[in-house]
Amino acid sequence: MTTPAPNPGIMDITPYVGGDASVEGLARVVKLSSNESATGPSPKAVAAFRGMAETLHRYPEGGSTDLRAGLAEMYGLDSKGIICGNGSDEIISHLIHSYAGPGDEVVYTEHGFLMYPLGALASGATPVKAAEDAFTASVDAILAVLTERTKMVFLANPNNPTGTYLPASELVRLHAGLPENVLLVIDDAYAEFVSRNDYAPGIELIESHDNVVMTRTFSKIYGLAALRLGWAYCPEKIALVFHRVRSPFNVNAAAQAAGLAALHDIGHVDAARAHNDRWLAWWHDECRRLRLQCIPSVGNFLTVHFGTEGPRSAGAAAEFLRARGILPRGIAAYGLAAHLRFTVGLEEENWAAVAAMEEFLGSVNGI
Repeated sequence: MTTPAPNPGIMDITPYVGGDASVEGLARVVKLSSNESATGPSPKAVAAFRGMAETLHRYPEGGSTDLRAGLAEMYGLDSKGIICGNGSDEIISHLIHSYAGPGDEVVYTEHGFLMYPLGALASGATPVKAAEDAFTASVDAILAVLTERTKMVFLANPNNPTGTYLPASELVRLHAGLPENVLLVIDDAYAEFVSRNDYAPGIELIESHDNVVMTRTFSKIYGLAALRLGWAYCPEKIALVFHRVRSPFNVNAAAQAAGLAALHDIGHVDAARAHNDRWLAWWHDECRRLRLQCIPSVGNFLTVHFGTEGPRSAGAAAEFLRARGILPRGIAAYGLAAHLRFTVGLEEENWAAVAAMEEFLGSVNGI
């Protein structure tokens, strides 16, 4: 019997799998697998979310107008160029669907976010990987893989899962090397955590060029991952394309209300950033103390090297930690099978994770 067949290439896609959240038999775990906010959502965002409970029978405002106006005011942007989505993943997916398809190529970096190649494959386009230099995106390597079929270039800045970034001057150089018909998408999911003087999210490029998009999220520093809320800034022409392919009510009313409240709770965001500054530095120090190599990160996570084989491998470490209720993220799918990624957690979570890592190293060193 013949059954309906999906489009070519769909069944070749390996579905995205999120970080582990539970361990059978353990009532409490330390979840450091998904780069969620250690300090949680703003109390003002929680109150705004609860305030929507009596109007669940109403459709949300379809254009996220109030949220877009709040973002425009906060960052000094033109609201016509702001788009909101069901997570920045939706925005990424719709952009690829709108600008790339069969016969086209979508460029991303060697250890870049998995949604870029997955989105390309789902649209029938070919993902093309550009080599990185010391776990950092390389402008020269990206430009070297461009062809006449290239339609989009994705750059996570800072990158997940490595935590590395390109300075503003390199963003300018990258864009200068792209043909005008190639869309540059700068994914700034972790921008609010970065305090480096040479870092910029790319807003100036967008305001002076027609082929640049900056994506952002409320899932990280704002602590609203459960609500799936993302936004982007782009030329108005690209925003008009997005509005033609998105669902009519793609951002739910509770997410819009909570996002606007979180945006205005500057004190909560500052406290979240201060917490991360302190404990990210602590994680770097502890890795040095344990003689574990790690990739210097400017995000809210740290990627640590263990190995690929033997009792000291990343897989063995992950199993050891899991048995003790510590859940880092295995990142073999990113070409980093020798590494584990640890989100910065609360103080007691960080201490528990490092203590378990030290116990693991002691156990294997004694073999």
